[in-house]
Amino acid sequence: MTDYVFQFSEVFRYWDWIISGIGMTIAYSLVGIILSLVLGFLGALAVRSRVLVLRILVKAYVELIRNTPFFIQLLILFFGLASVGFRLNGATAAMIGLTLYNGAFMVEIIRAGLGAIHPSQIEAGLSIGMSRPQIFYHVVMIPALEKVYPALSSQFVLLMLSTSVLSTIGVEELTNFAGQIQAINFRSIEVYLVIIMIYMALTLIIRAGARSLGRYLFRYRRLTNREAVI
Repeated sequence: MTDYVFQFSEVFRYWDWIISGIGMTIAYSLVGIILSLVLGFLGALAVRSRVLVLRILVKAYVELIRNTPFFIQLLILFFGLASVGFRLNGATAAMIGLTLYNGAFMVEIIRAGLGAIHPSQIEAGLSIGMSRPQIFYHVVMIPALEKVYPALSSQFVLLMLSTSVLSTIGVEELTNFAGQIQAINFRSIEVYLVIIMIYMALTLIIRAGARSLGRYLFRYRRLTNREAVI
C-alpha cells in the first residue's frame, strides 16, 4: 500500500471555481424551490378539485415522476427532446427537470396538509362572516403549510442535493466544477472530500434557514396558542 499524501491546496487553488459552483448551486436551488412550491400547490388544489380529468392528469404526473429516476428524466429533457427537434439548453432543461421532479413531491406534501384541515374549521370561518378568500388564506392555506412545513423543509434540502445531477448535462454548478478541477489536478479524493463537506454545510444552512423562516411565518399562531392557554 502506497503512502498517500493529501494535498488540499491543489483544490483550494481553484477557489474561484468552487465559489462560482456554490453560487450556481444556490441559485438553481432557490429558483427550483420557488417554482416547485408553486407547482406543488397548484397540483394539490387540482387533486382536490371536482374536475375528474384534472385529478387524473395530476395523479398520473405525480406517480410517473415520483417512481422514476430524476437522472433519466433529465436525460429525456435534454437529449430525448433534442432528438425529436425540440432542443433545450442546459439551464432550461435543468430548471424544468428540478421543478417537475420536486413539484411532484410537493403536490403530495401540500395535499396532505390541505387534507388535514377539518371542514368544520371552514364552516366556523363562514359563520363569523369571513370571505372565502380570507378563509382560504387564514383557515386553509396557512394552517396547512404549518402542518407540513417540516416535510417541505426536508424536500428543500433534497432539491438542493439533487442539483448535483445537473452536471450530467453540462450545467455548471458545484459538482460540475469539481469534475473540471479533478480533470486538471487528478486529486480525486481531495476534490470530492471538499465538495461533500460543502454540500453538508449547505444542507445545515438550509435547515437552519428553514427553521428560522418557519418561526417567522407561523409566529402569530404560537402567540395565539399562548394567549389561549393563558
